[in-house]
Amino acid sequence: MSRGGRPGKKGDTPERKCIVTGAVAPKEGLLRFVVGPDAQVVPDVVGKLPGRGMWVTASADTLAKASKKGVFARAAKQQVTVPDDLLAEVSRQLGRRTVDLISLARKSGSAVTGYEKVKDWLVKDEAKVLLQASDGSERGKSKLRPPSGGHHIDWLTSAELGLAFGRQTVIHGALASGGLTKRVVEEALRLKGVREDTAAAASGKDKTSR
Repeated sequence: MSRGGRPGKKGDTPERKCIVTGAVAPKEGLLRFVVGPDAQVVPDVVGKLPGRGMWVTASADTLAKASKKGVFARAAKQQVTVPDDLLAEVSRQLGRRTVDLISLARKSGSAVTGYEKVKDWLVKDEAKVLLQASDGSERGKSKLRPPSGGHHIDWLTSAELGLAFGRQTVIHGALASGGLTKRVVEEALRLKGVREDTAAAASGKDKTSR
């Protein structure tokens, strides 16, 4: 924290304070919201909308608390309207943001798809991230192991991965290190927090481990 109690920087990592929990954390794990001209709370996934930012930890549970307990109104210091579909809209925007970044990585030559190509990258230690569709066959997905010291992203659907790779559906993909990979992982992890908690709530709040 900087002087005056304001979130500052720790090293080179910008930090922000969650308006729900009060915890200060790297902003990559939080979601930014602003108040629009019509006094409605608007998610700012990219972080570039004008206005005073309100930061919330990227999880469905925290977002629900911010929406239902008047936290947004207190943070904005005014009466605001919170859309009923705010959580769904955040999930949609984060999903699209992640897909767009994977697409850019593909166009730069830093991403491949197809079982054999992905397997080849993994064997040669060229892959930093293993991408697998959440609705793909568990038996088929189990044949590929995530890269050592890398990441395994398996909460995007086959349709979303297909959109990223310019196909109808995709089950397996991989990202090389460098380039846009760090940003893909950051956005995907925010999406994971929102989607995992949402799925748990829909199934009686039974958490599933990954």
